[in-house]
Amino acid sequence: MGGFLIRRLANYVLLCLVATFLAYALASLTFDPLARLAERNPPPPAAVVESMRQELRLDEPVPQRFASWFGGVVRGDFGRTVTGQTISDELGRRIGVSLRLFLLGTVVGVAAGVLVGMVGAVRQHRPADYLGTLFAFVLLSMPTFLVGTLLKFGGLQLNLAAGTTLVYFTGEYDPGLRGGWGSALVDRLQHLVLPTLTIALHQIAYYSRYQRSAMLDVLGSEFLRTARAKGLTRRQALLRHGLRTALVPMATLFAFGFGLLVTGSVFTERIFGWYGMGDWLVYGIEQQDTNIVATVTLFVAVMVLVSGWLADVLYAVLDPRVRIGSLGGHR
Repeated sequence: MGGFLIRRLANYVLLCLVATFLAYALASLTFDPLARLAERNPPPPAAVVESMRQELRLDEPVPQRFASWFGGVVRGDFGRTVTGQTISDELGRRIGVSLRLFLLGTVVGVAAGVLVGMVGAVRQHRPADYLGTLFAFVLLSMPTFLVGTLLKFGGLQLNLAAGTTLVYFTGEYDPGLRGGWGSALVDRLQHLVLPTLTIALHQIAYYSRYQRSAMLDVLGSEFLRTARAKGLTRRQALLRHGLRTALVPMATLFAFGFGLLVTGSVFTERIFGWYGMGDWLVYGIEQQDTNIVATVTLFVAVMVLVSGWLADVLYAVLDPRVRIGSLGGHR
């Protein structure tokens, strides 16, 4: 199984490199970072424009520029923005913001989505199933910016009803907060509640539908009847065998869903003032900055790489047939 996972990891690394090159090439061919200089009044001298062109290496072929940029990435240098700022200095902070937001939102969304989907399948055509289906369809039909706006309005009403600030609407923390680590932790959580819910609610709706379908496929299976015949209660058989089997086809969905969530949550970051990787991607496009776009693309590709590889590991843990198949391939 180790060889199987190593081969899969090598494939993901290659795909990561290809995706980053394509993003870099597309941005290089379509962006014109010097266009903003022409909008100045009076326009800068031609020598200044040419000097900046050489500094940004716009006179070099795209493959050569990418090779130079990626060589710096290997050494930990992601280059500079079109305004001369060091990307590496901003990258760490942006990644921390995104991961802090998305990890919690994804964990809550996946756990609740699996639970709602399982309950809907076990209680098919009952009130709990209908409520879960209605909840999922309503949320899936609502865009992220609408969900975020409604949550902000709900948070405002909650604060008014409580007579104090329980949740915050903007930013990651209060920069003027005084107190110890306990106060800082509470402040962080108060800022985290609404954006986390914005992410988690769509995740719950999305995963619950797939989990319900996967669970329905195993409810009438032979192995569940065998487990019941061996003395397990219906609940024990469902939790020990049914849920585990139903999670197998969901593993890839969970993994790649998290990897792609980074760029798919631009609205969440902008609504609540969380300046993470999604917001940075939009900024890079607005500034026509190839290095920023390529850096964010590389980060997303790495997230998908790690998520996909973990999905393969999860497959092997949940389904013994994967381990047997990988071993059988070497015989």
